[in-house]
Amino acid sequence: MVRSLLGTFFLPTRARGATAADTPATPLWINKKVTPFLQNLSHRACLHPIHTIVIVAFLASTTYIGLLEGSPFDSFKSDTLGNADWASLLEGSRQLRVGSETSWKWQMTDVNSPIPQNADHLALLTFVFPDSLAASSAQSAPLPHTVPLPQNLSVTELPSTSNPLSAISQDTALAYSVPYPQAAEFLARAQELPNAITLPTDESTQHAFEAEPAKEQKMWIMKAARVSGKGNLKNWASNAWTEFVDLVKNAETLDIIIMVLGYISMHLTFVSLFVSMRRMGSNFWLFATTLFSSVFAFLFGLIVTTKMGVPLNMVLLSEGLPFLVVTIGFEKAIILTKAVLSAALDTRRPQPQDSPKLAGLDQKYGVSPPTSIQYAVQVAINEKGYVIVRDYAIEICILVAGAASGVQGGLQQFCFLAAWILVFDCILLFTFYTAVLSIKLEINRIKRHVALRQALEDDGVSHRVAENVAQSDEWPKADKAGNNETSIFGRKVRDSSVPKFKVLMVSGFVIVNILNLCTIPFRGGKSNAQAPTVTGISGQGFASVMAPPPMDPFKVASSGLDSIFELAKATGKATVVTILSPIKYELEYPSVHYGNMASKAPLEAVFSKNQDSGMSSRVVDSLLKSLEDPILSKWIIFALALSVILNGYLFNAARWSIKEPLQMPPHHAVDAAELDRAERFNDSASTQPPRLPALGTPQGDTMPPLTPATTDDEDDGLTMRKSPPEAATDAQPTLRRTQAQMEQMLREKKAPQLNDRELVELSLQGKIAGYALEKTLGDTTRAVKIRRSIISRTAATSETTSLLESSQLPYEHYDFDRVLGACCENVVGYMPLPLGVAGPIVIDGQSFFIPMATTEGVLVASTSRGAKAINAGGGATTVLIGDGMTRGPCVAFESLTRAGAAKVWLDSEVGQKTMTKAFNSTSRFARLQSIKTSLAGTYLYPRFKTTTGDAMGMNMISKGVEHALNVMATEAGFEDMEIISVSGNMCTDKKAAAINWIDGRGKSVVAEAIIPGDVVRKVLKSDVDELVELNIAKNLVGSALAGAMGGFNAHAANIVAAIFLATGQDPAQVVESANCITLMKNLRGNLQISVSMPSIEVGTLGGGTILEPQAAMLDLLGVRGSHPTNPGDNARKLARIIAASVLAGELSLCSALRAGHLVKSHMAHNRSAPPTRSNTPAPTGTQTPVSSVISAIQDKAGLTMSPAASLRAASVKR
Repeated sequence: MVRSLLGTFFLPTRARGATAADTPATPLWINKKVTPFLQNLSHRACLHPIHTIVIVAFLASTTYIGLLEGSPFDSFKSDTLGNADWASLLEGSRQLRVGSETSWKWQMTDVNSPIPQNADHLALLTFVFPDSLAASSAQSAPLPHTVPLPQNLSVTELPSTSNPLSAISQDTALAYSVPYPQAAEFLARAQELPNAITLPTDESTQHAFEAEPAKEQKMWIMKAARVSGKGNLKNWASNAWTEFVDLVKNAETLDIIIMVLGYISMHLTFVSLFVSMRRMGSNFWLFATTLFSSVFAFLFGLIVTTKMGVPLNMVLLSEGLPFLVVTIGFEKAIILTKAVLSAALDTRRPQPQDSPKLAGLDQKYGVSPPTSIQYAVQVAINEKGYVIVRDYAIEICILVAGAASGVQGGLQQFCFLAAWILVFDCILLFTFYTAVLSIKLEINRIKRHVALRQALEDDGVSHRVAENVAQSDEWPKADKAGNNETSIFGRKVRDSSVPKFKVLMVSGFVIVNILNLCTIPFRGGKSNAQAPTVTGISGQGFASVMAPPPMDPFKVASSGLDSIFELAKATGKATVVTILSPIKYELEYPSVHYGNMASKAPLEAVFSKNQDSGMSSRVVDSLLKSLEDPILSKWIIFALALSVILNGYLFNAARWSIKEPLQMPPHHAVDAAELDRAERFNDSASTQPPRLPALGTPQGDTMPPLTPATTDDEDDGLTMRKSPPEAATDAQPTLRRTQAQMEQMLREKKAPQLNDRELVELSLQGKIAGYALEKTLGDTTRAVKIRRSIISRTAATSETTSLLESSQLPYEHYDFDRVLGACCENVVGYMPLPLGVAGPIVIDGQSFFIPMATTEGVLVASTSRGAKAINAGGGATTVLIGDGMTRGPCVAFESLTRAGAAKVWLDSEVGQKTMTKAFNSTSRFARLQSIKTSLAGTYLYPRFKTTTGDAMGMNMISKGVEHALNVMATEAGFEDMEIISVSGNMCTDKKAAAINWIDGRGKSVVAEAIIPGDVVRKVLKSDVDELVELNIAKNLVGSALAGAMGGFNAHAANIVAAIFLATGQDPAQVVESANCITLMKNLRGNLQISVSMPSIEVGTLGGGTILEPQAAMLDLLGVRGSHPTNPGDNARKLARIIAASVLAGELSLCSALRAGHLVKSHMAHNRSAPPTRSNTPAPTGTQTPVSSVISAIQDKAGLTMSPAASLRAASVKR
């Protein structure tokens, strides 16, 4: 128990492993303190995300410039340039001491410590000549005896030390020991050494060589004395590579292997971050901004560490950072990203107003849940903020302990730096990165809006209606107040504020950069006065980071130290040895060295005369020097390019698509208890039957509801009452306008100001077209009301239409804006249909309630009974075997030869490619799969089969077919082709046709279920063999005798039509969508039933699906709109649901037919029955004849009687 508590509170999330997701921990008191602070911090950052990102980026760039004040790439000016400066060469040296007081063991001492008077002080020098052993090299290291040794100096040659990579190294080294006071003079004379290849070999040649002036020869020149007039990137890269090679040569093999593995692991961590962000729908930008956040944290931590005087070097950073990245990783950014995106998807779904999740956010932070992006960020931080901060705190404490441990070798310094990096990383995660996430959500909203609008326009919906639907469907919801305010990052701003914001951003950017550039001379004025060290580095800031690491003297000069040790022990005299860092030489012409000393860089020469002319010249000089910097200039170019890309991404985000694999939260596994409760919810036997009024009791105009209304919808919904006469029209003006006045107002576009009576009068006179009322008035509901009056008063039809105006056909409280131009014309109201839900039914492992709009009694109950039986067998399984909408145009030619040539061309590979390219260019979603051609005389019928995304796609495919045929006529040489009709009935649409049954149209789905034998007997009241026999006799043999075409089923059209009406599909396409063959067989005592439906034509986008009631039913199924990741998945899922629902309906009806319950149940539910005494005892309480019959039928059929009800019924019968 204690161990689990310690693991919960003191171990990071990465170290604890997987935990149970269904055991939420009670918030601690510290959680209650930390989470509100994090929410407040992130809320302020998300309110102004652009400002937050810009401020952090400017601070990071300022930090970078501050680190580069002592840039290692500058050409430093000093009097010692071109000379082997002793102080420079002495940097990084180490001092060893040996003697009797050290028990004749080497002991490390401080370089500045005093030297005992009785001890010898020697300097151990190592000269390195790179690539002098290569076989193909034209350079050779000087031989030991050719090195000029001054006679007045005591120079002793020592054996050189080999490095671990000596087998592949091509360097030569010479080692010497010199009395420390004489070392500076010896190095001054050793600045130039002759190349062994150019030296004469015999005495006569040497005299001739000295007497005859020859060409200038290359010599080995000490790199510390060599001057490079231009600190370009090439020289810097060369020096950096040389230093890296030296570091590798002096490292242990095991260290090299560990570092290689560390860097490989670090890059694998980057790959893991990229893959994780890609799975969450971001191809690059979330990955890049996460890295930017970490880099900024590193810069902030580095500047704080260096300003606090903690010594760092590049070797320490290069060795420690990979392991810090691997250990800490990017788990926290991934967790926060996943939480924010998941919260955004959850808040897009309707939630109750009194949801306890983040209750009070609107009052505390000004957030309006769930209509703002900040709400999603707040929800995510409420769930994961404390866990992330706790992990940061644990890791920082561990690093602080390492910094205070006192362990040498760089561990203290690196732990100190790493702790600061994590502090800034935590701050940036809840400020900079949350601002990035809010921008991501805003861009996602824009993309969803434009993608939905374009998809609707591709399907033939007008731009106005498509924009209206896309606006109402987007999240956060747009403000419908009609003001000139725009929602930006969840906040309301006026349209005029957007250009002001842009001006302020641009001007602020320019001002900050000008101030930054102007302050460079004042910040870096002293750095140029410092001389370079042996590595060419001076100054503070970044220069201190670039300082070389402490040298290991035993790796550099172990052989020489052994010789000195033996001599000192033999003489018995204490010895102090100062080991200098290896001094590198480079083979070069001496003229290069001396020429560069006298020359200056061009920019330096131009401005050298104006060094003291004033601040303006210093600013220009510093600016040009900054641009000369090989690293800073590249960063400036990179920043400018990145700025252009980001601006283009933000301002053109609406043009791009988005992948959002987390569109719907994953459904949980089917729970038997939950499924049983859901079945009882839809079970008519579990509810008390309605009490009918006594016979002869007078009834009112309307039957009151069984329970008081609890919502506005129930209170003033679709109650059928007689409409009051229009005589008492409210707000009708008493002053009647003349005919001329009315016509004048109509011409002046003031028709909305006319009253209803005047509008009806003008319409009856033909002044206003009946179909143009919506456009004329600008109010669709009022237009419907006026049209009803016009039709009622039309003389030609007054005998039948006079009652329409006062009829019970409802028209109020309906959004006719979506109907106009998309669904219906000449609208006079809407037709309510009863809508029920069947189920739940388990389909492919997920439970669904099936919405069904129907006026046929028992249909929903029958489908529910079939669903119950299917669930008892584990649910239905579906397979999609085809997806392609078809359109078959008809084209004609003058001769059969030309028609045949066109058919051959269309069937050829060239023809298919040409038509595919032309067809696909008309839509982002329509993709041509195949073209099958049929020829009848001179008429050619190509049948196009295409995928259309989540739309049913008839309009989309018609547009593509028309364009493809035009391309065929103009570019393929068929100018004589005549397009008879875009639809030649080879589609075939809205008609029974064998081609749909054979080749399929729309979605082709097969659904199957296995019903246990006992379930067939108890729930379906039948037998497996009896059902198999009935299916063969009725659905197969009977349909074949009748010559059925796709009608080898019991009543598939019943379920298909009900679901089509409920989900906004085209009801006319039930003709081919209900093509179905039902098969049953006895599988080891169980019933195996399947339905094959080759032409289900459905869509979740466009058409009737844009209407809110129908869209709500698609929401019920989780398939509303277009699938953002894989276009077409929502429509395919709807087809699977329909096939499984047909399976349930077929199973239930066949069982009822076999048991003889069909007529009885219809009579009980759909007909009034005479009052007769039931054969079974009446239950307690008031019972009516109809309810008695219903109860009897339910008892016999065993439809939905619960176990408790069965026991009660049995006790009553006994």
